[in-house]
Amino acid sequence: MLVLCPEVPTPGFSFENCKRNALLENKGFTVPKATKTGTTIVGIIYKDGVILGADTRATEDTTVADKNCEKIHYLAPNICCGAGTAADTEMTTQMIASQLELHKLYTNRVCRVATANQLLKQYLFRYQGHIGAALILGGVDVDGPHLYQIYPHGSSDHLPFITMGSGSLAAMSVFESGWKPNLDEEAGVLLVRNAIAAGVFNDLGSGSNIDVCIIRKGSTDYRRTYDEANKKGIRQASYRYPRGTTRVLSTKIVDVEEVSVQRIEPERMDTA
Repeated sequence: MLVLCPEVPTPGFSFENCKRNALLENKGFTVPKATKTGTTIVGIIYKDGVILGADTRATEDTTVADKNCEKIHYLAPNICCGAGTAADTEMTTQMIASQLELHKLYTNRVCRVATANQLLKQYLFRYQGHIGAALILGGVDVDGPHLYQIYPHGSSDHLPFITMGSGSLAAMSVFESGWKPNLDEEAGVLLVRNAIAAGVFNDLGSGSNIDVCIIRKGSTDYRRTYDEANKKGIRQASYRYPRGTTRVLSTKIVDVEEVSVQRIEPERMDTA
């Protein structure tokens, strides 16, 4: 007797919608367009560690969805990482953070930044860029401070200062003119703040506040809302006007007749 086992779904993403969109496009239908997003995230290596910075505006095309989005994500006590597409980055960083914690419990050692980089690269490469996570990975381990730039398709760079996002060009101009090796912490934080502010004021996809995360050997200082770049203005006058300020030109009164609605239940039929 032949027993057919039910089909077991394979893990991972389903690309059926991609085939559907290609079929609709061939038939002349309008295919869905990708939503434009924007952000500004930066990172530098300074004398004692790594400093990461990010704005807090989350966008959905031309709509500001969240004015105080948290874009610096926790991976390990000595490792943090920057932003990308909000939902993809949140889930990706949570998965890698759990793997790093298991690795730490198994080896009883502090996780290295290169380990987090390798895990992120392998995970993103598996989906060939369909996960919208463009990350800046920074941390301090036994080998000192490290800073990685990770692209959605899985490649990475090891650099002393990095900018990513739609405001990255404005932020990079600040770094190229102001960064130098062995910056002290105060100068490094100010440089990161100025880089994020340049992205905020020159890019519509970036805005609101500035978050800074300082990772040193043995400690991490996450300064949520370090600076408020776009401060809300104070209302200068009252916009309440006394009754009668605007003249009523005409008045029309419509009588609405009340209609009662009664629900009739269908009769139940008993079957023998």
